[in-house]
Amino acid sequence: MDFTRRDIISIRDFSKEEIEYILESAARMEARLGSKLNLLEGKILACLFFEPSTRTRLSFEAAMKRLGGRVIGFSKAGVASIAKGENLTDTIKTVTNYADVIVIRHPREGAARLAAEVSEVPVINAGDGSNQHPTQTLLDLYTIKKEKGRLDVKAAIVGDLKYGRTVHSLAHALAMFGASLILVSPSGLEMPPEVLADLLELGVEVKESHNLEEAVSEAEVLYVTRIQKERFPDPEEYEKVKGAYKVTREMLASARKDLIVMHPLPRIDEISPEVDLTEHARYFQQVRNGLPVRMALLTLVLGVE
Repeated sequence: MDFTRRDIISIRDFSKEEIEYILESAARMEARLGSKLNLLEGKILACLFFEPSTRTRLSFEAAMKRLGGRVIGFSKAGVASIAKGENLTDTIKTVTNYADVIVIRHPREGAARLAAEVSEVPVINAGDGSNQHPTQTLLDLYTIKKEKGRLDVKAAIVGDLKYGRTVHSLAHALAMFGASLILVSPSGLEMPPEVLADLLELGVEVKESHNLEEAVSEAEVLYVTRIQKERFPDPEEYEKVKGAYKVTREMLASARKDLIVMHPLPRIDEISPEVDLTEHARYFQQVRNGLPVRMALLTLVLGVE
């Protein structure tokens, strides 16, 4: 399967077979993490982060360097010429002269696809507004597959389902693999109608709920997300829902023994720190799994796997 020069913009751009291939490539990368790899020696990755990021940016940089490549770019828009008024199209056209692959995070929905349209090198979407975050979804799928051995799980997705780009991508991907979904959110932050329609069209069982405790007792996978203050157009709307849900150790007493708790991070207060010490916590393993997944993606789009 050839991914050479392919853009990674939306999880919807990929078939089940292509996703499975990426996850298999990630497993091969993980098996080689202790070895010296120079697969991307001489290649340059441009990280263009117009929004704050810790895990995504650092894991892409670490992935490129572990593969023998180099990294250029910026981690906030204020240090780029866009602060002087340069438009995104011109920025991308400039950067394609310096790099072999671009990773971009941008607050505007559709920015990554626009970048791909004008770029002469592959573009990887590291998050565009409240739209998509495909590489996070791939590492989430990789984590679930490692832990459960399959992807047709019963998953409860909890938190900000209206603005959360991570959950939009993940819900679609899990539905592709036949998972059943419990969508738990505060009132007003339900999954957008178009995303819900997409899930139902895929023919999976979807249940909407506001009851976290009930979801915890039913699920095999509990995927928790924070209420994203920065996405709210009205601060008062955020104040009404912040802290709506909190997963505690006591709450997990009613959970299945094999439940895994995941979170794309950063967390604020939606998972109690005491949960970290339970057999259910998997969010820091998620962080670790981001490295082989992103190493696999870089080698695939650069055609040197």
